[in-house]
Amino acid sequence: MNRKTTRDAAAEAMESGNVDKIREIIFGAQMRDYEKRFAALESRLLKESSALRDEVAGRLDALERFIKQEVADVREALASEASERESECRGLARDIEKLDAAAEKKRTQLQEKLSKGQRELREALLEQSKALGEDIRRAREEMVAALEAATEELRGDKADRQALAAMFTEMAMRLNDEFALPGGDAEQG
Repeated sequence: MNRKTTRDAAAEAMESGNVDKIREIIFGAQMRDYEKRFAALESRLLKESSALRDEVAGRLDALERFIKQEVADVREALASEASERESECRGLARDIEKLDAAAEKKRTQLQEKLSKGQRELREALLEQSKALGEDIRRAREEMVAALEAATEELRGDKADRQALAAMFTEMAMRLNDEFALPGGDAEQG
């Protein structure tokens, strides 16, 4: 069995070698042509991929430079904007301080005017109070004088009434003959 297998293997190897030779004869030129084409295609693909890689790298470098420049421009613009804003803020702060000082000055002036007005009002009220007190004193004195004059007049009128009453009483008594004159008794008798 061992011998048969070796022979079979040798026969197969021959046949297989023959098949390879036949294949080489039939397809050899075509295969070499394919291999040349594949090699040329591979070479061309390598060249194109290398060129593409170089082009992409160049474009990426250009894009990177562009982005860096744009970022630098934006940073510069932002720094400029920040500087302007800071300057404007300082200006606004100065304006606010000026307005605050002006408002404080105006408040002080208004406070002074109010104090002056209150003083003047108090003085006017005091003067008016004094004048009114003087008017009241004068009116009181006039009223007291008028009251005293009226009292005196009433006293005088009262005395006149008493005289009239005495006179009427005397008259009535004389009419009734009830009144005796002093020294008149001697004449009647």
